[in-house]
Amino acid sequence: METFTRVRVAGAVVGLLAASAAFALSTTTTNAEEPVTAQQTARPMEDLGRGVVAVRNGSGVHVSWRLLGLDPNGIGFNVYRSTAGGAWTKLNGSVLTGGTNYTDTTANLSQANAYRVAPVVGGAEQQPSTAFTLSANHADEPVVRIPIRDGGPVKFTWTGDLDGDGEYDYVVDRQTSPQSIEAYKSDGTFLWEVDLGPNSTNQDNIEPGSATIDVGHNDGVTVYDFNMDGYAEVALKIADGVTFGDGQTWTHSDDNRQWVAILDGRTGALRNYSGIPTDYLADGPMAARFGVGHLDGVTPSLVAFMKNRKDNGSFNLTIAAWNWSGSNLTQKWKWLRGSQNAPDGHNTRIIDVNGDGKDEVAEIGFVLNGDGTLRYSLASQGIIHGDRFHIADIDPGRPGLEGYGVQQDNPSGLREYYYDASTGQMIWKHTLSGTADVGRGMAGDVDPRFPGMEVWSFDGLYNAAQNKLTEPNTSLRPWPQLGLWWDGDLTMELLNSGKIEEWDPLNPTPTGSLPRIESTWNYGAVTAAQGGPTLVGDLFGDWREEAVYTNAAYDQLIVFTTDKPSSTRLYTLAHNPAYRNAMTLHGYMQSHHVDYFLGSGMAIPPGPRITY
Repeated sequence: METFTRVRVAGAVVGLLAASAAFALSTTTTNAEEPVTAQQTARPMEDLGRGVVAVRNGSGVHVSWRLLGLDPNGIGFNVYRSTAGGAWTKLNGSVLTGGTNYTDTTANLSQANAYRVAPVVGGAEQQPSTAFTLSANHADEPVVRIPIRDGGPVKFTWTGDLDGDGEYDYVVDRQTSPQSIEAYKSDGTFLWEVDLGPNSTNQDNIEPGSATIDVGHNDGVTVYDFNMDGYAEVALKIADGVTFGDGQTWTHSDDNRQWVAILDGRTGALRNYSGIPTDYLADGPMAARFGVGHLDGVTPSLVAFMKNRKDNGSFNLTIAAWNWSGSNLTQKWKWLRGSQNAPDGHNTRIIDVNGDGKDEVAEIGFVLNGDGTLRYSLASQGIIHGDRFHIADIDPGRPGLEGYGVQQDNPSGLREYYYDASTGQMIWKHTLSGTADVGRGMAGDVDPRFPGMEVWSFDGLYNAAQNKLTEPNTSLRPWPQLGLWWDGDLTMELLNSGKIEEWDPLNPTPTGSLPRIESTWNYGAVTAAQGGPTLVGDLFGDWREEAVYTNAAYDQLIVFTTDKPSSTRLYTLAHNPAYRNAMTLHGYMQSHHVDYFLGSGMAIPPGPRITY
């Protein structure tokens, strides 16, 4: 854990911006958010360190660090460097109150250089952060390389503070037969392995084995500090034959029976378990998608989306939530779809859709309240199954959050739709003659000429707020894959097939030849089984995002982190409740969103209603 003093203002949730000028935003767009009620309780979130990171950028070094969610207004920073283990030298002349990054142009790159930052509050310098060291003669590359053991392909990576030092550690899967998961500290120190055993050898993407993880749109693993003691746990779907990190093996005579297990993040040992509901056990084991939300506004809950297939080809669906107290894992509720018309898709979002401080569980065609009751279904408005959907503050001029989704072979010809995320009220739909599998759909601000975000699939790019087709030529609009905040401006960059790109709406080029910022394969990265990174999230440094890949030998995590300076100052996205929830979810890889509008012309966002 870092040694600097945490600075809080008693009785208030504050935090993020030194001054609007330092924030460097055009605030011509105002953010008409729902008011926060006085009854809301601040939710506890991770007590993160500064996450200092340094990467080469030509002849200089780009140094970046976190602004924390509860940092007071006016906080500044000093940046220090130690060369070859020598004395610490302050690099900046005056206290830095703009973007939380700094370019060091005077480093002797032939020697190792360590960097740390010291917060400055009210003119007084606080204790410095832990340091990040850039090795001597380091490659000029926008990546941090983390060694892991030799092993098989990795499809997903999860992150959480396993060892309590304030920085994110990593859990990876191994797509071998049988499968396994492994845990590593942030520096690559190996912690433990769990062997998922013989019931993980059936890796069918629709009807997998009872202990199989990470096939199709399923995972069955997530990482979070569920009992808020400063150490993250690992939640894992288990069945007969799973061997935990301490060598103990789970046994049961029925291979179809399954449990949710809570593992100690430091050792991989079983802490406690709870049975997965058996309502549909006659149809075999259930595949699962795990995520985390504060369903009561305070306590983190594990949420599991679980399906199995009937003999007639249709699917059973159960969604359930558990709480971990530190000693007991308790199922809080379960919801069975049964005969209800509630269309699901290939990813889940857990987000506060109505602004009351409590999270809901959202699927592409319905939303559950935090107590497991059905809030609304979009089936009555013609929505059926689809691959991808987004919930965000897509239109900052409209109160609350909006949703955008695409459809798979909707018999009405419905391709995509846009709706109020709190109520399910439809705002607009796009329908064409004939059916189509609209396999991709994306939401993000990529065109600063229009207010709010754009949404796009394969039928053109629209400004969502105006339902305006702003790029009708489908060969010129960006590919609808993943967004990635990278280059330092407020519009979103794109991550597609290992390419970090930026779409230029004033001079669009064909989708296959967008202006390229980075090609991940130039640094030895290989795409994971789902065709992308193993994880995207704000893992360290300032508010911009990291993308985690492996090398071809699967013995290294290659974490792409920006080397671009930015004057924009935002608190770490990992302290935004909606974004942090999204980091716990996989399924089909999707972009994460904060609960305020992040884009061109944005207003200064409010501080998060959190505690550490």
